[in-house]
Amino acid sequence: MNFELKGKCQFGVECRFSKKHLKENYENIVDEQKFKIYSETVKYDRTISKDSLFLLRKKKYEFPKSDQYFKSLQNKTEQQPQYVKSLENKAELHTPAGAITNEDVIALKPNEKKKIDFSNKLYLAPLTTVGNLPFRRVCKKLGADITCGEMAMSTQLLQQRQSEWALLKRHESEDLFGVQLCGGYPDTMTKTAEMLNKECEIDFIDINLGCPIDLVFKKGEGSALMGRMNKLQTIVQGMVQVSDVPITIKMRTSIFEGKSIAHKVVPLVKEWGVSAITLHGRSREQRYTRDADWEYIDECSQLANPVPFFGNGDILSYEDVNLRRETTNVNGVMIARGALMKPWLFTEIKEQRHWDISSSERFNLLKDYTNYGLEHWGSDSRGVESTRRFLLEWLSFLHRYIPVGILEVVPQKINEKPSPHRGRDDLETLFASRNANDWVKISEMLLGPVPDNFIFVPKHKANSYA
Repeated sequence: MNFELKGKCQFGVECRFSKKHLKENYENIVDEQKFKIYSETVKYDRTISKDSLFLLRKKKYEFPKSDQYFKSLQNKTEQQPQYVKSLENKAELHTPAGAITNEDVIALKPNEKKKIDFSNKLYLAPLTTVGNLPFRRVCKKLGADITCGEMAMSTQLLQQRQSEWALLKRHESEDLFGVQLCGGYPDTMTKTAEMLNKECEIDFIDINLGCPIDLVFKKGEGSALMGRMNKLQTIVQGMVQVSDVPITIKMRTSIFEGKSIAHKVVPLVKEWGVSAITLHGRSREQRYTRDADWEYIDECSQLANPVPFFGNGDILSYEDVNLRRETTNVNGVMIARGALMKPWLFTEIKEQRHWDISSSERFNLLKDYTNYGLEHWGSDSRGVESTRRFLLEWLSFLHRYIPVGILEVVPQKINEKPSPHRGRDDLETLFASRNANDWVKISEMLLGPVPDNFIFVPKHKANSYA
């Protein structure tokens, strides 16, 4: 796989397909011409250089813009009789008691920042675990306009965690690509934003203001930041000041059900300089137990004008998109679970039709995903099992799709749990199974037998019905 694509397989004898690129003496075959062409044409084969990782490890990486920003906050604090002290990463960071303005820091002029036209774009949501690079490639092929990497933790990026940096890798097909950062500390978030501008080829940086996971929430990160406005202000304005690419935000309606606060947050982040806002129409407490509140999304979208505003929640058909475009003031829609259940949804929206996709066509998409996975994670045993694990996570969503040709009422609704049904052929029936063992069988059709004592339990909770 990697040999055919690149002209060289870095896994050698450990590759599952080593017979295709090893000599009789087990020496690795290298197609120099193909490898040279691949090396020259691939644009985004790295995220951060080894030299930069070394400087981070030795704590010698320089953050001049961030240092300047925090120095300006320090100066303002010293000029005021009252201030707030926060303990950030075992160091005192003084935050101002009053509002921070552009006079406090040296900022890029608006016309010097990179501009992105977000209007009427189909935005694939940043999806933890399942929104990996191979899955984004499938969605780009099927019509997604904007893609965003999985949620990455700012502290772990600064700590040189390789697995975290891998989340930021971009494929060349992703022509409008951003990364999503999660964190609760102004210094780490601002420094990470500055570092990403230096090290990565990205078009925007999204701030995670919506993650509901307990582990994240209890650290004051993700959706918890919606209740910590002073800290959020320091984070947003710091990231805006140090970044050459647009800073965007994705948030929920609130932390607690029935106590919406997004309408208060939207005007503030707009004033602080974000370039786009996305609102998921549920609170942290609701998770997926209620329908998304699109009336509230519309209310907030009017407060955001002229900042581009995306609505997110319960999109599974082109009719859903048309309805939201006609009845709200959103500039675009973000698609999350809908893309996991039927990634060809992007094609349906652009072509304004229902695609009665066949089982063989769906299987070909899984083949594409598998090939992309082996290219991304590797073709050795570890890479194969990584590809299998992420494929199974996707299948835990994909089985929920009901083919248009056997639906009694079109279109399918995302939160309606269908009754068990038989497909029009054996493969379609297998795809509809809710049994994880059947998903494992599908993976074996693509990647061979699973290891002994293999058990799969879905990691992602969003695959449950409302």
